Amino acid sequence: MVKKYDVIIIGAGPGGMTAALYASRANLSVLLLDRGVYGGQMNNTAEVENYPGFKSILGPDLAKEMYESATQFEAEYAYGTVESVTVSPTGIKTVKTDSAEFETHALIIATGSQYKKLGIPGEEDYSGRGVSYCAVCDGAFFRDRDVAVVGGGDSAIEEGSYLTQMVKEVNVIHRRDQLRAQQILQERAFDNPKIDFTWDTIVTQIEGDGQKVTGVKTHNKKTGEDKLLPVSGVFIYIGLLPMTETVSHLGITDDEGWIITNEKMETKVPGIFAVGDVRKKDLRQIATAVGDGSIAGQEAYNYLETVKDVQR
Repeated sequence: MVKKYDVIIIGAGPGGMTAALYASRANLSVLLLDRGVYGGQMNNTAEVENYPGFKSILGPDLAKEMYESATQFEAEYAYGTVESVTVSPTGIKTVKTDSAEFETHALIIATGSQYKKLGIPGEEDYSGRGVSYCAVCDGAFFRDRDVAVVGGGDSAIEEGSYLTQMVKEVNVIHRRDQLRAQQILQERAFDNPKIDFTWDTIVTQIEGDGQKVTGVKTHNKKTGEDKLLPVSGVFIYIGLLPMTETVSHLGITDDEGWIITNEKMETKVPGIFAVGDVRKKDLRQIATAVGDGSIAGQEAYNYLETVKDVQR
């Protein structure tokens, strides 16, 4: 049986949950879909210091607070991996998951992004056995050991600083000669005696003993020097890729897969909106995702009002 909702939101990160709050508060029937636990990448964030209202809060705790707010006006939450999204000539959007099928006039895409991979020998072989993309998830496994963090942006430096609470030493390996992270994060990292930096360097291979990571091979782009750095863990933060595989056929993405919207979060397909990290934009933060979600929730209501006018 196909279930029908006024609004369906794919993705229960901060943008998706905020959209659910605004749409359900407008007395619309709302389904919030996600293939995992609500919160998205907030669940992989140790500490959030730049979300208004909280001097500091753990990422999973903020996710819980948002979820309780998002569902207070009877928005429904369901698990499911979306397999396809189609749009009929009459504007009905059909969302098929691995276990059910849903229909709606207004669809909000909040699928977020995922971490890029290095694509080097050993990365796949030792994934989950020393190679990680989440310090909060896996940091405790490396207590009192040396680890490497690959990258120079906010995520790399934030998570590298977090790791110093448990590991012996963090070596940040960056392909450039300066970081891209926010200045305050850089200052903290430079002041942290447990963080070392390897500049102008790329990781070319992840070494292991067949069971776990034992080190990384590096190449200095300026000197041409190759080295083997002994570490027990490798945490990779080199950028993001949009999770838009199931909607790319709709013609709403750019060449890299990011969804293009206007300031109302509208895509080129009427009744389809996008919010949060999946959008083509410069700043991807919890606060910006929440802003996107509030706009999309309200604009979904406005769109449905125009649909009703046409049907009358």
